[in-house]
Amino acid sequence: MVEEVQKHSVHTLVFRSLKRTHDMFVADNAKPVVLDEQSHKLKMSVKLHTDYNSVMHMPIMKENLREKLSQNSGDSYELKQYPANQGQEHEYLITGTHPYPPGPGVALTADTKIQRMPSESAAQSLAVALPPSQSRLDANRTAAGVGDIYRHAGISERSQPPGLSLALMEAGGNKNSALMAKKAPTMPKPQWHPPWKLYRVISGHLGWVRCIAVEPGNQWFVTGSADRTIKIWDLASGKLKLSLTGHISTVRGVIVSGRSPYLFSCGEDKQVKCWDLEYNKVIRHYHGHLSAVYGLDLHPTIDVLVTCSRDSTARIWDVRTKASVHTLSGHTNAVATVKCQAAEPQIITGSHDTTIRLWDMVAGKTRVTLTNHKKSVRAVVLHPRHYTFASGSPDNIKQWKFPDGNFIQNLSGHNAIINTLAVNSDGVLVSGADNGTMHLWDWRTGYNFQRVHAAVQPGSLDSESGIFFCAFDQSESRLLTAEADKTIKVYREDDTAVCIKTLSLHVDEF
Repeated sequence: MVEEVQKHSVHTLVFRSLKRTHDMFVADNAKPVVLDEQSHKLKMSVKLHTDYNSVMHMPIMKENLREKLSQNSGDSYELKQYPANQGQEHEYLITGTHPYPPGPGVALTADTKIQRMPSESAAQSLAVALPPSQSRLDANRTAAGVGDIYRHAGISERSQPPGLSLALMEAGGNKNSALMAKKAPTMPKPQWHPPWKLYRVISGHLGWVRCIAVEPGNQWFVTGSADRTIKIWDLASGKLKLSLTGHISTVRGVIVSGRSPYLFSCGEDKQVKCWDLEYNKVIRHYHGHLSAVYGLDLHPTIDVLVTCSRDSTARIWDVRTKASVHTLSGHTNAVATVKCQAAEPQIITGSHDTTIRLWDMVAGKTRVTLTNHKKSVRAVVLHPRHYTFASGSPDNIKQWKFPDGNFIQNLSGHNAIINTLAVNSDGVLVSGADNGTMHLWDWRTGYNFQRVHAAVQPGSLDSESGIFFCAFDQSESRLLTAEADKTIKVYREDDTAVCIKTLSLHVDEF
């Protein structure tokens, strides 16, 4: 007969569990953890090896010798303090080749012996054995090396003989360099740039304007929008020339080819299209991405298109054959931006996984992964003249040096989600953010010389204040921004602005 289990309420069961836990651990409550000797020794040996490995081979004095020297430290400076000069038998610490020579320029052989407490005379005798042309220079170097050994051995500098101190000063050793006055670090002076002002607002889209591309001839520009259309505008007048339909979701990227009469577009419908601008029709589709395509770029010298997607990959396409040459996998979240250049690394991607990757295009593999950002990297821009680039993230904007992605500097202050970056040849870097603010920076120094927050256009909500994309035209005299209020804004430099230098005049001159 099966015994029936008595049922209890959840409250009773929880209370019993708490009581069992209390009874189990009450005896050890607030007691320190027992130290495990073996693990403690292992920990200390690892710490010694990590922190002090470079100096573990330094000469170490015996305790009785240290006590003797401390007793004699108040006496007058005489060479009789040192056992090496009293004719005592020398104790040798280092024999043969060893990673710590007595001084630069003195080679240790298997027959060479170094005294545990090297004296000045011993150092000079080592220098005499060198070629005459180098004897004086290397004697000074050796004397400085002896001083270093004394210091590492724990002897205070006061207990060194005066001759050794003099040799150190003459040799321009550590003492001399420490006494030199250090220059105070100075901030680099930023280049003056005229401020940019809004001079045209172009309306026509029925949704957020997500991307902009200026054609190489600088006559017209293209925009892609959340209303699923691509529009072509005259750059000089701002008038609409043409609308292209075909995407079934938001158009996220457009670019115009300089090598052929083609326009490329991508969108959240996973499609990448090639438009023939002579017939204004789609002539090619590039299939392969598994999710929304967020950005694209053309290689400047070969017929290759690179796209990036929410499926955590970037893909390299042959423009003519529509073949997928490589799938660049490695990011662990959506790839938000991609850029191409002729020099290595030829492809740069920024991702929502907070990393930037520099790719080997031929092999289709990552060359370098930059992990400095703490938040999503939504924008990357390459400097048109320097071999450098910048990346934008909500934590800050960072500048990097090619080809290995060496960090240059942070540009802090634009505390928002940075959607886009643009830079011109004069060194004006523009960052556009999700809250509608636009900051302008001096590229070289990172100085923020202007902040812009353009008014939201009538008919839009204040919350729809955001900049999704910005780009300079080919002459770099105009700046175009694609915004959340469904407009394209055009900025240009203020021609009336002048650089005013502050002049300090004495009162008695008047």
